[in-house]
Amino acid sequence: MQILDLATLLVCVTAALAFVNARYWKLPASIGVTVGGLGVSLIIFGLVSLDVPLAREVVALVRGIEFSDFVFQGVLSFLLFAGALGVNSHALWGLRGPVLTFALLSTAISIALVGGATYALLGAFGLDVSFIYCLLFGALISPTDPVAVLGMLKQAGVPKRIETLVAGESLFNDGVGVVAFAVLAGIAAASGGGGEAHGSASHGAISAGGIALFFAQEALGGLALGLFLGWLGWLALRSVSDFVVEVLVTLSVVLACTAIAANLHVSAPLAAVAAGLLIGSLKDRRPEGLSSHERFEGFWHLADELLNIFLFALLALEVVVVRFSGQSLLLGVIAIPLVLLVRTISVQLPVMVLGRRRDFNPYTRRLMVWGGLRGAISVALAFTVPAGPERDLFLVMTYVVVVFSIIVQGLTVGRLAARASGVDEGKTGAP
Repeated sequence: MQILDLATLLVCVTAALAFVNARYWKLPASIGVTVGGLGVSLIIFGLVSLDVPLAREVVALVRGIEFSDFVFQGVLSFLLFAGALGVNSHALWGLRGPVLTFALLSTAISIALVGGATYALLGAFGLDVSFIYCLLFGALISPTDPVAVLGMLKQAGVPKRIETLVAGESLFNDGVGVVAFAVLAGIAAASGGGGEAHGSASHGAISAGGIALFFAQEALGGLALGLFLGWLGWLALRSVSDFVVEVLVTLSVVLACTAIAANLHVSAPLAAVAAGLLIGSLKDRRPEGLSSHERFEGFWHLADELLNIFLFALLALEVVVVRFSGQSLLLGVIAIPLVLLVRTISVQLPVMVLGRRRDFNPYTRRLMVWGGLRGAISVALAFTVPAGPERDLFLVMTYVVVVFSIIVQGLTVGRLAARASGVDEGKTGAP
C-alpha cells in the first residue's frame, strides 16, 4: 500500500495547495505551490517536534520518495518534451549558433567559476571539501531549470526571438549540465569519493580522453536517440488522423527516450528535447497534419501544467528530509549572490564572443541572468551526490538557492519581461 499512500499524499497535498493558490494567493502556479508546500513542511516540522504520530508517518512517507528517480525517470522527459513542442523549431534553428554557444560555453564557464568560488568559500569557513566536489556543486547549480523558465516565458509577452533564445538555451543547458554532472560524479567516484551519483558510468581511473568520450556518448548519443525516435513519431503522425493515436504515439516516444537512454547510457533529457523539437516541426509546418491541432496542444499543455505543479509541490515537501544547520544555511545565503554573479559572467562572455557578428538586446542578457531560474533539477542532482557530509551541505545550499530563485526571481522577472516586450526588436532584428 505504500505506493498508493505516496500517490494519495502527493495528489491531495498538491490539489489543496493549487486550490488555495488559485482561490486566494493568485500567484503563478509553480510559485504558489512551492510557497504553500514550504509552509506545510514547516508545519510538519513543528508537529514532529511535538511528537505527533501522524506527522511522523507523513515524514516517513516523504522519506520513502526517491526524489531524483521521480525527476529523472519520471517527469523530466515529459516536461522537456512538452517544452520543446512549444518552441518553434524553425526559429530555434535560425538561432542555433547562439543557443549552442550559450548552452555549452556558458554552462562550462559557470561550472568552473562556481566550483572555484565554492572551494574558496568553504575553505574560508574551515571546511575541508575536495575541489572535485565543489565542481560537482557547480555542475548541479549551473543549469537553469527549463521547467521554471518555460513556465515564466509562457506568461510573459517577450518578443519571439528573445523567447526562442532563452527557451532554447534553457532546454539545452539543462541536458549539458546533467551530462557534465555525470562526468564529474564519475571522477569523484574514481578518486575514492564514495558511491556513484546519477548517470555516472565510471569504473576506475578516468583519463581526459575517457572524459571526452563519455561526454560525447551522453550528449551526442542522447541527441541521436531523440532524433531517431522523434523521426519515427513524425512518420507515424503524418500517416494517421486520430487524436487518441497521436497522443499515444507521442507518449510512447517520450517513454522510449527515457527507457532506452537509461540502457544505452546516453542523455535522456537531450533525447526528449530533440524528439520534441522534431515532432514540433510537423506541428509548426503542417498543423493540419494533426487531426485536432488544438486538442493535441491542449493535451500536452495540460500534462505540462499538472506535472509541473506536482514537481514543485514535491520539491517543497522534500525539505523535511534535508538536514539543516546554521552554518549550511549561511553558506546557502552567501551562495545566492555568488551564483547570480557567475551567471552574469557566464552570459556576458559568450555575448562578447558572439557580439562580433550579431547585436544582443540588453534586455536579452538581463532576462537570461535574472530569468535563469534554478529548480527541481538542481535539487534532484544534489540528492544523487555520494552520501556524506558533502551531500548534506550541498543539499542545503542548493535548496536555499532554488527557493530564492523560484520565489524572488520568479515573482520579479515578469516586470523585466514586460520591459523586454516593449522593445521594438524590429529595429535591429537582434535577439
